[in-house]
Amino acid sequence: MARLAGRTAFVSGAASGIGLAIAQLFAKQGARLVIADRAADRLQDALQTLEGRERHRAIVMDVTLENAWADAAATVDAEFGVLDVLVNNAGYGAFCSIADTSFEVWRSIIAVNLDSVFLATKYMLPLLGRSGRGSIINMSSVRGIVAGNNASSYSAAKGGVRMLTKCTAIECATMKNGVRANSIHPGHVETPLTAKAYADPVTARTFLEHTPLGRFGQPQEIADAALFLACDESAYMTGAELVIDGGMTAI
Repeated sequence: MARLAGRTAFVSGAASGIGLAIAQLFAKQGARLVIADRAADRLQDALQTLEGRERHRAIVMDVTLENAWADAAATVDAEFGVLDVLVNNAGYGAFCSIADTSFEVWRSIIAVNLDSVFLATKYMLPLLGRSGRGSIINMSSVRGIVAGNNASSYSAAKGGVRMLTKCTAIECATMKNGVRANSIHPGHVETPLTAKAYADPVTARTFLEHTPLGRFGQPQEIADAALFLACDESAYMTGAELVIDGGMTAI
């Protein structure tokens, strides 16, 4: 039997990259999906790639807006009545020194990467609690664990995601609502957002010199980890960090 048969999952940032890979894998494993992204055209293209197209729904939304999450939760409630898996994947980074980072850029990165996780958790938690087996999967980064040069805003945001995940896990365990929360911490993964940087030979060589496995990760490898956290095989995991970085944080 498909590992997510009969379950409903919400995936943000699902129009491309890791989010799309997660959505495609979850669909193959039998889940009903609500996929969200602000890129309307790419989101519709993504929807067409999902197995069982007729059972899924796409929502164009800005994950930094509170009313967007309130509306998304209402949509899930009206159409499915419950949520089993929440994947907070939307995010982006801009890498420069603290002195050269404008406050506008700082706030934008915090909003997309961290505020969105708070808002999603706040509004989707009641639906997850109805499931009895709810799983929150927050996409952090190795930069939420170890610092990197010129990565202050991104590291701060992803470090915040790491700790928010742990707080959510403890709060849900105390509430005994059956909801677990865990974070995934990818290293260097090839996606449309990273393609330009990795195409530069000097940049690519620098990154790979600090990656013991000597290659970039693939979105599917992160999706496999998300599937594990979404289903019953990880039922005793909450507040944990799943690091998938080719060995970066081991050295």
